[in-house]
Amino acid sequence: MSFDRLLAMELFVRAVDRGALAHAADEMGVARATATTLIQRLEAQLGVRLLNRTTRRMSVTPDGQAWYEQCVGILAQVSEAEERMRRQHATPRGQLRVDAPTVIARSVLMPALPRFFASYPDIDLALSCTERRADLIEERVDCALWSGELAETGILARRVGYLYFATCAAPAYLEAHGTPRHPEQLAQHRCLNRFTPGAARVQDWVFSRGAARVQQSLRGFLAVDDENSYIAAAEAGLGIAQLPAFILKDAMERGTLELVLGDWFPEPAPLSVVYPQNRHLSGKVRAFVDWVAQLLANHDGIQLRSTLRAAGPLPAD
Repeated sequence: MSFDRLLAMELFVRAVDRGALAHAADEMGVARATATTLIQRLEAQLGVRLLNRTTRRMSVTPDGQAWYEQCVGILAQVSEAEERMRRQHATPRGQLRVDAPTVIARSVLMPALPRFFASYPDIDLALSCTERRADLIEERVDCALWSGELAETGILARRVGYLYFATCAAPAYLEAHGTPRHPEQLAQHRCLNRFTPGAARVQDWVFSRGAARVQQSLRGFLAVDDENSYIAAAEAGLGIAQLPAFILKDAMERGTLELVLGDWFPEPAPLSVVYPQNRHLSGKVRAFVDWVAQLLANHDGIQLRSTLRAAGPLPAD
């Protein structure tokens, strides 16, 4: 049997990513026996053992880890070269898996998607609306919109704007409980808390005014992990909430919410498009990343400043 070195390298990288050679072989449509032979021939050519394999588990050797990192770079270059050639003769196509925060998906992406599909009719979009950060490789997410600071490794990120927040409550709540004038007065109010899916601890409330900064853990009788439910709770008069400024602006125009603590604002959250490191950007991913960056660059309340506060300098990148 002739030895396809590039196939063997791709099989090896996929096996490390999936944690099993059999899974990699099945995904690539390679017979499992053939996959084993390819890895053995690759190890023989290199003169080192790349994988420790038993009937129950597989692990990567130190030499295998070093070779994996080299292979990822080589395969990315090959894929990028192939993609450049394909882009000259084809439009982006295929299924695209994207994760986005619920409120951004509902209020920003959905109204604009008809224009996206008009430009890219051959892309099928699988959009997951979620507040959690997925494992991009494990869950096969092509790209995601994440808000907040990025501490994750193994990803590449493109900053596309900021989410500005403001504090608010329903008119009925303020009539019944009064209006706070300082963040410290929130301890005497009913506050609606958020928590991250998979984590029990609710998020702190943070305010700033000039050089002053206040951070509080506020006890609340209701905490949710879904942005749509959080907005609904605020509009129902269940308590004081912190919402994205562009969402609050619409609610204020409808008369369902009012701005409170208008001289104290929560700190803005960076908004980034992220995708797995060491993976080339396919045409469909590149098309979506460029499109969403342009969309958010022109969206009031995300890119430049809150629609509810005085103009000020952007936070430093």
